[in-house]
Amino acid sequence: MSRMLRASAIMAAGTMVSRVTGFVRTMVLAYAIGTMALGDSYNAAYAIPYSILDLLLLGVLSSVVVPMIVRAQQHDPDGGRAYEQRLLTVATVTLIAVAVLAVIGAPLLIDLYTDWAPGSKKYEVAVLLARFILPQLAFFGVGAVAGAILNTRDRYGAPMWAPVVNNLVVICVFLSYVLLSDAGSNIDQVSDGDLALLGLGTTAGIVAQAAVLIVALKRVGFAFVPRFDVRNARLGEMAKAGIWTIGYVVVTQLGFMLTTNLSSAAGDLVEGHGITPYTLAFQLFQLPYGVIGVSVITAMLPRMSRAVTEGRFDDVRAEFGSSVRLICALMVPVSLLLMVLGPAITVPIYGHGANSVASAVYIGNVLQVYGLALVPFALFQLLLRVFYAFGDTKTPVFVGAGTTAVNALLMWLFYVILPARYVVMGLALAYAIAYGLGAIIAWVLASRRVRGLGGWAIGMSLTRMYLAAMPTAVLALVVVWIVTGAFDGLGFVNSLIVLATGGGLGLLLYLAVAHRARIPEVNSIVGMVARRVGR
Repeated sequence: MSRMLRASAIMAAGTMVSRVTGFVRTMVLAYAIGTMALGDSYNAAYAIPYSILDLLLLGVLSSVVVPMIVRAQQHDPDGGRAYEQRLLTVATVTLIAVAVLAVIGAPLLIDLYTDWAPGSKKYEVAVLLARFILPQLAFFGVGAVAGAILNTRDRYGAPMWAPVVNNLVVICVFLSYVLLSDAGSNIDQVSDGDLALLGLGTTAGIVAQAAVLIVALKRVGFAFVPRFDVRNARLGEMAKAGIWTIGYVVVTQLGFMLTTNLSSAAGDLVEGHGITPYTLAFQLFQLPYGVIGVSVITAMLPRMSRAVTEGRFDDVRAEFGSSVRLICALMVPVSLLLMVLGPAITVPIYGHGANSVASAVYIGNVLQVYGLALVPFALFQLLLRVFYAFGDTKTPVFVGAGTTAVNALLMWLFYVILPARYVVMGLALAYAIAYGLGAIIAWVLASRRVRGLGGWAIGMSLTRMYLAAMPTAVLALVVVWIVTGAFDGLGFVNSLIVLATGGGLGLLLYLAVAHRARIPEVNSIVGMVARRVGR
């Protein structure tokens, strides 16, 4: 537990700074271009390279590449150095080719991911932005492989801190747009030069992020030498292991494609209630998982893979159980606070400049619904890593396919039955329900694989965490009721009051109650903080 806590703390610190600067980034984005037509076009173009990377690389990294690098380090005479160089070479060449093809096919990609008619202003602006943004595919992918290599060496700092550089670059780009452009959020007045600044500036951030990771690799003694002897790159083994993971990513991306089409259609019916509110709320929803969940999972997967390789199944169960409890010790109160404080969080971040307070409140309403999904989503991701540690990439495809099918059905249902202004909130609700069901199915299957996951003990721990978090939720509700009643709604200042009182004091109350309830994971966190403060 202590080793995982230390490794997770290092990553969580970097991720926290990354997410804080990410907050500033999205705040400046909303200030500069808002959540109306121009904001929707930018966010549609911005989402596509990440979808392609998910399809080609990012899912394969966690499920296939990391375990294969670990095996190469354990069994190859050179400690896996040549294998890592071949892998980085193949990734670089492949992703450059993909980036070129994506830029050429930008109109088709925008057509796939949105409901906008070719020739419309939103569509044309999105296509041009995509052509400026899609070249980042090559740099992002190379950086992701470099980060995976660093993680297998137990070097977690740089992969978690590199996105900070990316955020700082993009923040400067959007501030430059505010100073240099007269268009603001008006899509009819934006020039090609304005779009070039926004698109190429976004790509420049990813270039800087990749450069940080390459430098970090050199500092740990990794000298990149291009190797084109791909016969020794074990691509066949990787393809065999990764085909199911790619299938899983394809299924999830089909679901995401439906999401962007439905949200873009809703945005056409009610301006400001489309892709951008969905994107900004989803980014905030991912913050707790990114800070807490990703940090723990990144530290967990290499150790779990080694335990499986050596046949230590008891250690696999112990690693999983401690990871669940450590993540949920903080995820549980945060999920309840998101459900209560959503608008109070989003108004100070997004209610400025080109974006109105009303639009920021709507983003907060979507975030409140996403709060329901936080714990189920984190559990779902943890459970998938159990299969990946065993080299099983097939089962997650079927679990993911079922989850995505339920999500798609519910999204379509909510799109049909809900008024357009509530559609994006309905999409978030569909996501929460689908991942709750997906986590249950994944748990049953993973438990069979490991011959028990300690469900009773984990369930009791989660129950104690929820009981300890209930006073926090009640406090936050009371604060929201008092402040909104006294000030007739949420503005910038009273939102900060709500956050400081309901959020800040609420979390301190949770830590105190959980500490008195002797929840071990909370005691470990409190003890670690106390020791650091004491120093």
